[in-house]
Amino acid sequence: MGEIFEKIKGAKGKFPTIWVIILVIILIYLGSTSFYTVDVDEVGVIQRFGRYIRTTSPGLHVKLPKGIEKVTKVKVRYIFKEEFGFRTIQAGVRTRYASGSAYLKESLMLTGDLNVAVVPWIVQYRVKDPYKYLFKVRNVRGTLRDLAEATMRLVVGDRSINEVISKRVEIAVQARDLLQKELDEAETGITVTTIEMKKTNVPEPVQPSFNEVNQAIQEKEKMIYQAREEYNKAIPQAKGQAEKTIRSAEGYALDRVNRAKGDVARFIALYDEYAKAKDVTRRRLYLEALGEVIPRLGNKYIIDAGQQTLLPLLNLDRFDDKGGTK
Repeated sequence: MGEIFEKIKGAKGKFPTIWVIILVIILIYLGSTSFYTVDVDEVGVIQRFGRYIRTTSPGLHVKLPKGIEKVTKVKVRYIFKEEFGFRTIQAGVRTRYASGSAYLKESLMLTGDLNVAVVPWIVQYRVKDPYKYLFKVRNVRGTLRDLAEATMRLVVGDRSINEVISKRVEIAVQARDLLQKELDEAETGITVTTIEMKKTNVPEPVQPSFNEVNQAIQEKEKMIYQAREEYNKAIPQAKGQAEKTIRSAEGYALDRVNRAKGDVARFIALYDEYAKAKDVTRRRLYLEALGEVIPRLGNKYIIDAGQQTLLPLLNLDRFDDKGGTK
């Protein structure tokens, strides 16, 4: 430094060296603060005296020196993550998480059937509008966490404890849509990509009772299923038997009616013939009746009117019709 000052003193009077040095320093300062580079996953937001001016794309750009214009780089392609009910300690093949009473109040929720559930989840998002992200909301991350927690409590509050445990994907989709709507109304400039539900359960002190209730419900469902199975077997069989009985009764009734109609028609025809020739018809009826009755009487004996005794007839049953001995 002494040598430099000696040279400056020796050159005094030849040209204004101090102003040249000042000018060089100013030029270096202006050059170092006027050029900036934006990465491929970022955009640059330029402010002039604090007022938004423009947004620049990735690459090398020029702006006014520091103090006049300021550049803020915003990652628009990076996926940010917010965790609720736990925190990631170390990511990797075996990711380590931290959970406990410090984060329990974030995930402790009341369900629609007045049960308490522990619902941890993750919100993944990216910046859609850098201008809104920087200037419309004072604390974007805090606003996101508050809205995410309120939305999840709203969705879980409309579900039963069994639905919260078994329908996590459906709840995550519904919560994502509602959260995106709230973020758009707040003009946060954020797009929610996914909401991932972690393992949902009841608080540890009530888990044994909850398991017993679930076991009782499963037994109930099993009994109902068995009863329905027996019902499906017995009812169709009973209906078939009833249908068979009805059809049999209808057939019997039709047969009786047809027979009655036939008897009536035969009687009327017989009466008409009787009215025309009473003696002939009466004799024919008599002979027809004898023709039906006599074959049913078995053995028949015709005795002469002059027969004096019936003793010879006592052994008649020992002979067959051809005169031989039985």
